Parts: sequence; structure tokens; C-alpha cells
Amino acid sequence: MRNTRLGIWLMILTSVVFAAQDGISRHLAESYNIWMIVAIRFWAFSAVVILLALRAPGGIRLASHSVFPWVQLARGLILITEICVMILAFVKLGLIESHAVFTISPLLVAALSGPILGEKVGWRRWVAIGVGFIGVLIILNPGSGVLSIWALVPLAAAFLYAIYNLLTRYVAKGDSAGVSFFWTGVVCAVAITPFGLTHWEPMTGPDMALMAVLCCTAFIGHYMLIRAYALAEASAIQPFAYFQLVVIAFIGLLVFGEELRINVVIGAVIVVAAGVFSLWRQRVREKEAQRQAALAETPQP
Repeated sequence: MRNTRLGIWLMILTSVVFAAQDGISRHLAESYNIWMIVAIRFWAFSAVVILLALRAPGGIRLASHSVFPWVQLARGLILITEICVMILAFVKLGLIESHAVFTISPLLVAALSGPILGEKVGWRRWVAIGVGFIGVLIILNPGSGVLSIWALVPLAAAFLYAIYNLLTRYVAKGDSAGVSFFWTGVVCAVAITPFGLTHWEPMTGPDMALMAVLCCTAFIGHYMLIRAYALAEASAIQPFAYFQLVVIAFIGLLVFGEELRINVVIGAVIVVAAGVFSLWRQRVREKEAQRQAALAETPQP
């Protein structure tokens, strides 16, 4: 069942949840190693999805039954890698600058939708992708202090997240949101466990409380994202993911005292504008294809 309005609201809520997660992750990663933080997060995540699967009709067998098991495995491995890479970027660059570079992700989705999903990308969207990369170059202005080897870290995370999103759309053709949710939690937990156990550190009481909040928001955010894609077309809801950048800016400025550089603002606006245009063009093409299909099915007099 399609419900674009609900899909939009879920994407907005997902953006807020992910922004809060990123703020907590940055705080914890300044005191503890990334492996342990991500491991605890996905141990809790996997525990919840397994419990939900046990309580649902069909149990674990139905929840784990995927039409695309190898793609689901790849999704989990890519996601866990992306999260570790992005948290590293938060520590090295800060929330605002990391997310300013990360905004290129939807344009990467557009660029990669052809080879991965077989979608046609027209010249207008390729122009938008090129403009978006110009925006990233503005963000990475050497005078801003962003241009360094660490600037490649959020760029790599954006690439990984784009692939994760495309694979999420791909498996939605045959797997329910519950199946994708189950595979995400279990695969990520299994993959990160060896690293988390070998890098274990004791935590303080307040940080343990923040860790508990991070664990709760982890499965809530990813479930809402999966549901959003299941309810609405990606081109209709993806622009609202940019709301996360606004929330991140407030968290970075008010909580961590980060600086909002003018070149980062200009570059981010260019990337966001290019991304919204690309998604709008995709929506236009989808509606035109639907109209042509409807005309083809209409009996001719």
C-alpha cells in the first residue's frame, strides 16, 4: 500500500532521530573507541529484532526468509561499515562539516541507480550530480580548514550509505520491512561483535545512560527508514532527508560549539538544491511512465 504523506513524515522523523544519534555518537566517540560503541548499539538492536521476530506469526523462520539473502547480507555489512566511518568523521571534522560533505549521498544514489537498479538517468540529473560535486568542492575549500585526508572520510561514508539505500530499495521488491529490519540487526551485530569485544572499555554511569538512548534510537530510526521506503517512492520522500542537516547544525552549534563556516553553508545549499532537483526530475519521469502505462492499458475506441 502506498501512502506518500506518511512516508514523508516518517522520513522527517527519521532525520531527527538520526541527527540525535549522531550527536550522542560523537560525544561517546570522544571518550571511547568506535568499535565498542557501535557493537553495543547493534547488540541491543539485534536483541530487539529477534524478540519481535519470536513474537510475530511465523517466528524467526519467517522473519529471516528473504528473497534476496545475499543482498541483505551485503546491506548489513555496508551499513555497519558506513556507521563506523561516519562516527570517525564526527570526531575528526565535527558534525556540521561531516554532514555538509555527506549531503552528496542522494546524488550518489541518483548516479548509482543505473548500474545497481537499472534505472535510466537523464542528462538533467547528470548535470545536477555535477553541480552537487561542485558544491562539495566549495565545502572542501582549503581556506576553511576542512580540506584534509579526513575530508575523504565522510565522502566515503556518503558513498556507502548511497549503496545501502539503493540495496534497501532493491530488496523491498521481494522482502517486507520486517525481513529487512531483521537482517539489518542480525548481520550488523554479528559483523561488529569481534571488534567490539577486542576493544572493550569500562563506561561511566552517565555515558551508559546515553548509550542506552543510542541503542533505542538505533532500531527506531532504521525501522522508520525501511517503512518510509516501503510506503512511498524514494523520489517523493528523499528530499525530506535533508532536514537532518538542519537539526545537525543546531546540535553542532549549541551542544558542541562548532563553527558554521560560510563556504560550508554555500556548498551545502548547492548540494541540497542539486539533490532536490535530481529527485524532482526522477519523480517527473516516474509520473510520466505511469501516465504512459495507463494510456497503454486504456481500450482504444
